Amino acid sequence: MVTKGSAEIVSIDIGTEEYALYRDLTRNHDSNKIIGKGEAASISLAKKHNGILGSNNLRDVKSYVKEFSLEYMTTGDILVEAFKA
Repeated sequence: MVTKGSAEIVSIDIGTEEYALYRDLTRNHDSNKIIGKGEAASISLAKKHNGILGSNNLRDVKSYVKEFSLEYMTTGDILVEAFKA
């Protein structure tokens, strides 16, 4: 996850809040459609750690970005930021 200029490798452990959200998003989310494992993992970790969601799959993640008030970036956004640096 990228937070304030740094990256960190994190995991999703069974029995945690982020794991419960991950399972919900991949199996039976009430308000929106079920999404893939990668998107679900990214969303649950971004929500838990107040991180930035990186995804080009806006069709699948946009409603969750809104629901959980997540900040997100696409590859294009990342390239623009890299060019500015």
